[in-house]
Amino acid sequence: MLIIVISETLDYLFYFWCWMASAFTTFGILESEGRLLPSSDNMSLHVRNELMVFLSRIGLAALLALLLPVAAAFAGDWPAFRGAAGNGVAQEDKAPLHWGPEKNVRWKATLPGPGNSSPIVSRGRAFVTCAEDKGMKRNLYCFDRRTGKELWVRTVEFPKVESTHKSNPYCASTPVADGARVVVWHGSAGVFCYDFDGKQLWKKVLGEIHHDWGYASSPILHRGKVILNFGPGAKTFLTALDLKTGKLLWQREEPGGLDATDKRMVGSWSTPIVINVHGREQILCSMTTRVIACDPKTGSLLWSCGGLSSEKVDLVYASPVVAGGIGVAFTGWVNGPTIGFKLGGSGDVTASNRLWLEKQPQRIGSGVVVDGRVYIVNAGPGTAECIECQTGKVLWSERLVGGESWGSVVLAAGRLYVTSRRGVTSVFRPDPKKFELLAMNDLGEPSNATPAISDGQIFLRTDGHLYCIAED
Repeated sequence: MLIIVISETLDYLFYFWCWMASAFTTFGILESEGRLLPSSDNMSLHVRNELMVFLSRIGLAALLALLLPVAAAFAGDWPAFRGAAGNGVAQEDKAPLHWGPEKNVRWKATLPGPGNSSPIVSRGRAFVTCAEDKGMKRNLYCFDRRTGKELWVRTVEFPKVESTHKSNPYCASTPVADGARVVVWHGSAGVFCYDFDGKQLWKKVLGEIHHDWGYASSPILHRGKVILNFGPGAKTFLTALDLKTGKLLWQREEPGGLDATDKRMVGSWSTPIVINVHGREQILCSMTTRVIACDPKTGSLLWSCGGLSSEKVDLVYASPVVAGGIGVAFTGWVNGPTIGFKLGGSGDVTASNRLWLEKQPQRIGSGVVVDGRVYIVNAGPGTAECIECQTGKVLWSERLVGGESWGSVVLAAGRLYVTSRRGVTSVFRPDPKKFELLAMNDLGEPSNATPAISDGQIFLRTDGHLYCIAED
């Protein structure tokens, strides 16, 4: 245990040292348990050894005194879709409860059009994507998180109008940042990486997306790698790029993809997550017919669990969730399956590991796990549900007055937040016994995005604006 503490402390101190020295951009970043740490794979051995000598001299008490302020400096970031750990949980003890168009709005910035991507917050900046000219201009915006001032915008021009659905405008993918770089996937136009001053560091074109409903999966960061679920379409794959250079590290093809000419609708827009199974890190992603777990170093398939296919369509939007050693994966169509399964194993573990399969309402947003239960809000009927991860039993279901939601549920300050397509954010308690609504907050603008919660503030994207909500 002491070795682990010292190792993580070295990472924190090294991260802080490099950031202060403006050398931060030369290192990969590890996302772990909601914290931002430098990847030990990219860490200078000389500097690490020097820190070890230093720590041996100052003792544990002084060590903690150094560590706590550093940890606090970055704990409030929301650097990726559904937060630092990709599970929708904010490590916050306070968050706004009430707001409206003229109430508790710290600032709002105008956006040129609607979009389904969500904002992120990293090292004093807020980022969001938005398209113009029918997707021929794909923009990444950077704002000062304190004032809402637009710091820069970077536009990628794409020479043709691609297929998508009117309810899923271009730039539906949420960016991801590590405190020094921000990475955005612009679909067929490619993956782009910028520093925090807006300088393009690299780009990587992975292929074109051909699907009537467009693209939406968001990239994540893990140990100096950009992990992306590329699709939907005839060619779909899980891939890893080097965060520093954009170099393709691995690509794992997923069978069963169909293009826009096929009558059967097939696609996965799910954003992958990082899980730990018996001390081994794995990339977990819901594909069109199954959940897969891959080795983040090589992309090799470790295990899979089937059960996501349905009779009419194979559509998946939500990310899987994990509760201890159990995973839950959702599909996106009415009466499609939701499955619960034990994590781990080798090869196809459907027969041995799948715990249950239940029919579900239409689901697009992802849920949040609290004490072994997942809280999720459905699209079609606009109901909130509490589901037991072990059994799949629905403990309660309640229709939300604010309407159906495509955004994901997030947890902060002991409360659950979800924003409806009408722009109404419902706040309710994670209580397995009953639904308890705490507040309804209407901004009066449509939204398909997920709130980002950082340092006691909520960042909300609507069809026309990016809002910063704060209670003074």
